[in-house]
Amino acid sequence: MKYKLLVLDVDGTLLNDAKEISKRTLAALLKVQQMGVRIVLASGRPTYGLMPLAKSLELGNYGGFILSYNGCQIINAQNGEILFERRINPEMLPYLEKKARKNNFALFTYHDDTIITDTPENEHIRNEARLNNLKVIKEEEFSAAIDFAPCKCMLVSDDEESLVSLEGHWKRRLNGALDVFRSEPYFLEVVPCAIDKANTLGALLEQLDVKREEVIAIGDGVCDVTMIQLAGLGVAMGHSQDSVKVCADYVTASNEEDGVAVAVEKAIIAEVRAAEIPLDQLNAQARHALMGNLGIQYTYADEDRVEATMPVDHRTRQPFGILHGGATLALGETVAGLGSMILCQPDEIVVGMQVSGNHISSAHEGDTVRAVATIVHKGRSSHVWNVDVFTSTNKLVSSIRVVNSVMKKR
Repeated sequence: MKYKLLVLDVDGTLLNDAKEISKRTLAALLKVQQMGVRIVLASGRPTYGLMPLAKSLELGNYGGFILSYNGCQIINAQNGEILFERRINPEMLPYLEKKARKNNFALFTYHDDTIITDTPENEHIRNEARLNNLKVIKEEEFSAAIDFAPCKCMLVSDDEESLVSLEGHWKRRLNGALDVFRSEPYFLEVVPCAIDKANTLGALLEQLDVKREEVIAIGDGVCDVTMIQLAGLGVAMGHSQDSVKVCADYVTASNEEDGVAVAVEKAIIAEVRAAEIPLDQLNAQARHALMGNLGIQYTYADEDRVEATMPVDHRTRQPFGILHGGATLALGETVAGLGSMILCQPDEIVVGMQVSGNHISSAHEGDTVRAVATIVHKGRSSHVWNVDVFTSTNKLVSSIRVVNSVMKKR
């Protein structure tokens, strides 16, 4: 595989304007993960606010990561382990609070599933809480109430001119101690020094032993520019401002036009050949899915034939010790499903439509059966596969017919 890591900004990139992952984008991202590419969600959102998206994309099953707070944390989505973290020295909080009050700015920070603020009625803060499903806690004496080191603090105001002025002042005054930048016209973010998406992504690449040339990064905002420039293939969304587009290698469609799916289909899915599919990675990543629970392992795959094995043990046998017919059908659907995924075009998805089987003989506990799927019909809207299941001594156990529906992504 040319690319090993796909890094995605969230708001305005992964999500459409309704703050949803489109069906086409979801299908494309699941497919590239099945091909062995790991996904990193890189966002200014807090870790808690990214967890539902990571779950929707099944990052935990495929070895993905969450890069939150614009780079203050990296979380292993599989087990929740913190791989990287930087926090603000709490001694700086009284100074930040003093400046916020002097300029009549609201102030807040994140803590687990909460937002702590001195101005809970502020509409921008309430929207941020809703977006990330956080509870709002009011603390009038903000700095005195914070008994932890926050990842970042946010100053809020509709007076953009005053925010710009304070940003410029702090870039000089806090240089070497904290970094500041405006992520929205009404947000001024304060983070630990030298923290941004690119620097933190660089730390992750070092841990994973992944080269820059093996990374695709997609984003739409100024905060994404360094990340886009770091990657081997930097992609800007179609609605990005020109200052972002000029830094990218490629400009895709907008977030309302499935821009992430378009880029992924072109850069990854269309370039992958059957012989390049990493079966060892597919097997490892499926350990928490049905095929992993049944012990199914892919052993061979090309455009016309897919093979896999499955043990006859406590997971797949009937109470009296022979292979369960339902487990056999699941094995048949598994190999035929991968075969159709190999055959379909980048803008297509595959859905199982029908499976039927004739169970001819038995396989006993302690044996390992082998499924061999061959294509019978390769149509524009459907694939028909024949799957024969054999014992370790090549005795035919079952003959299965699987029909998969091929549909265009929407």
